[in-house]
Amino acid sequence: MLLVCDHATAIIPDHYERLGLDPTILHRHVAWDIGAADVTRRVAVALDATAVLSRFSRLLIDPNRALDHPTLVVAESDGVTIPGNRDLAESEINKRVEKYYHPYHQTIADQMKRLRANSGIPALVAIHSFTPVMAGFRRPWHIGLLWNKDPRMRDALMAAFESEPEIVIGDNEPYSGQTFNHTVDTYGSEVGLPNISIEFRQDLIGTHHEAERWANLLAEKLQRILAEDSLFAIECFGT
Repeated sequence: MLLVCDHATAIIPDHYERLGLDPTILHRHVAWDIGAADVTRRVAVALDATAVLSRFSRLLIDPNRALDHPTLVVAESDGVTIPGNRDLAESEINKRVEKYYHPYHQTIADQMKRLRANSGIPALVAIHSFTPVMAGFRRPWHIGLLWNKDPRMRDALMAAFESEPEIVIGDNEPYSGQTFNHTVDTYGSEVGLPNISIEFRQDLIGTHHEAERWANLLAEKLQRILAEDSLFAIECFGT
């Protein structure tokens, strides 16, 4: 299994001068997935798995978007205007693609190639987090399972969490994996490998103690799934 964390940090290199943003903005979801990197690292340690984490804010460029997606580099997000992204020259976007986007994706591609050479059919698991409230709606889910064409990991995790009835699992919630799931689609669904994006509600993983609790729980479920050889016996191309 390979773990990835597309939105692991709010880091913006100094020469970009925070893209003209107030520094408090970089502590908000608009800049990164709060708690996701902490969970990713802990799961990787628990399972002795490789993890690839971004080292740049999604406000600089979003690695979970296709290169032709309109939100690859956003001038406004969640009601926040990003001055340093307004009226960007194509040359600047290309610079960010070459310096940040491509190296991140190349690392994922290289690691998946290595795992396939060693073990045949690895699974790809992306870790994200979501805000507790959006547009006035209090989101009830503790965890969301996002998937597109291949339901294997979704089905297996749903079954694994049946023993935790107090945990509310969202199936393609808080949004659909058919919409924003570029990374796992590229290195999972499109090549027939098991994949899933797992979204944690941010208020549940905002501290190291909370992140550890949820990471240990997820690691336990993933370990059980990894032991099921049938999940990895075939390559699956969904319709």
